[in-house]
Amino acid sequence: MRDIFTEIFGNQPLDPREAARRGARLILRKRFYARAHVGEVAGEGDGYPVLLDHKPVRTPARRALAAPTRALAETIAAEWNAQADVIDPARMPLTRLANAVIDAVVEQSQPVAEEVAQYLGSDLLFYRAAAPEDLSERQAQRWDPVLEWAQRRLGARFVPVEGVMFAAQASEAIAAARAAIPADPWRLGAVSAITTLTGSGLLALALAHGQLDIDAAWAAANVDEDWQMEYWGRDELALARRANRFAELQAAATVLRQVP
Repeated sequence: MRDIFTEIFGNQPLDPREAARRGARLILRKRFYARAHVGEVAGEGDGYPVLLDHKPVRTPARRALAAPTRALAETIAAEWNAQADVIDPARMPLTRLANAVIDAVVEQSQPVAEEVAQYLGSDLLFYRAAAPEDLSERQAQRWDPVLEWAQRRLGARFVPVEGVMFAAQASEAIAAARAAIPADPWRLGAVSAITTLTGSGLLALALAHGQLDIDAAWAAANVDEDWQMEYWGRDELALARRANRFAELQAAATVLRQVP
């Protein structure tokens, strides 16, 4: 089983950004288990293990695949049970995110948080189109409420600008938003994944703090792309990639819901 897990998910710890790319390139292996289920916590701080026919699942770094809550472990187990004849990592975004958290985020929480903080200095929501007017209006409709929430609830006042040239934001605002990044490694891993998927640390924080639901966050992240598709038509390959990204976002949102 050791070699199978290595071939399925790779042999190196994955961060949330790398997980999807690595999973999509791996050779699919036949399903070798009858049932995935959740075991009992072995000791304090161990978490609820995901088991395949009563045998533990291991991450790429050979750590136990275990979640901090039973609800999350059961959701991960359901992902394994949903595999049919083969095990397709591309259809297991929650397992990949869990691997990333266990193998990377737990031991590197500070660097991961700093990566999120870097997005806060040049967030997607700051840079607005000067024209056409309907696009700038859509950006304002989706993005202004998040900036207003950040100022009201986080004490972080950010100033939007026209164009795509970098504009420095106040260090006090960045620090205030930085303080809202979760310390728990599972929630931090989810916020990191959402940040890279959307290009916005503020959208990730708004989702993590219950200001936005997943559909609102996704719509805000894709304002520009949606506008372009309306004017230039749909790109089926782009839509397929977008569906994969949304599945990753759903996995991260599941962690935020099921890990207090």
